[in-house]
Amino acid sequence: MARFHSGFKGLKNQTSLLAIKRVARIANLDVGREIRKGLPEIILAEGKAPREVAEIVEAMVKRTGRAIVSRATRKHFRLIRAKRIPKSTIQFFERSGIILAKLKSYRVKETGGRVGLLTAGTSDIPVAEEAKVIVEEMGCETRVYYVVGVAGLHRLVKPLSELRLWG
Repeated sequence: MARFHSGFKGLKNQTSLLAIKRVARIANLDVGREIRKGLPEIILAEGKAPREVAEIVEAMVKRTGRAIVSRATRKHFRLIRAKRIPKSTIQFFERSGIILAKLKSYRVKETGGRVGLLTAGTSDIPVAEEAKVIVEEMGCETRVYYVVGVAGLHRLVKPLSELRLWG
């Protein structure tokens, strides 16, 4: 009987890694993804109604402790905040369109990874900021250098030298 119990417990743990959370007939969340793959589930807001995104975020935070939303707008942010998810914080990185909703007790597991991000021009900054938030939520440390340019390769010397020394 003890052997059956331990086998059942192991099976239960394995199935939780493969768990899918259905949200209001609009989404199937892979709530075991981060444990299984080391990569968080990211909710794409683009093309979804803000109300739908808010429901998905609420379910994800309650199940995993964190939700990351990409390509979000201020309206998405307002409706997520209006959900008043207990014991959580919600941040909106408007320039990159990223929303982070986390339980206050949620801690990102540091991986020791280091990622350097460089942008050629100012139009690349939103993409770099999106990458920065995601990489940091994956437990990596970042260094960002904006507008290093590509027309004058000499502008890359300083940031590349600093990145080489850093890591």
